[in-house]
Amino acid sequence: MKFLKSLLPYIIIIFIVVIIRTYIMTPVRVNGTSMYPTLDGGEIMLLNKLGKIDRFDIVVVKLDDKEENLIKRIVGLPGETIEIRASRIYINDKELEDNFGVGVTYDIDKMTLGKDEYFMLGDNRSISLDSREFGAIKRKEIKGTTNFVMYPFKKFGKVK
Repeated sequence: MKFLKSLLPYIIIIFIVVIIRTYIMTPVRVNGTSMYPTLDGGEIMLLNKLGKIDRFDIVVVKLDDKEENLIKRIVGLPGETIEIRASRIYINDKELEDNFGVGVTYDIDKMTLGKDEYFMLGDNRSISLDSREFGAIKRKEIKGTTNFVMYPFKKFGKVK
């Protein structure tokens, strides 16, 4: 009995860590250069599984047909109409002030997002695999938002 009592604090700590990683926060690794210059491959970020999603948030998405998580930036929100012409993004026929994207992107025809759909782009528009390729994503495919780099330590802190 004394042995079990001495293990109780460790069991509680393990339980709390599992709950936090499952439902609140967990580390996630950036793969590739589709979010360059904001993020570099190999960086480790903290994924927030709670909260709402806003335009320009960096999100982690798990698509059924992809083995790895995708890390992209939300550009279009539910119910909006999005179009890309001459590397410029238009939301509801108004040009979006986008200070994140680099590189040239091809045009996409107007599309209207459903009530639980989001349009996402990588910051490195020339090479990113994103909603231009596979279309809008559903809210259930978004694992959470991330804006905090944990590693490498020289980049430790919040990113935009």
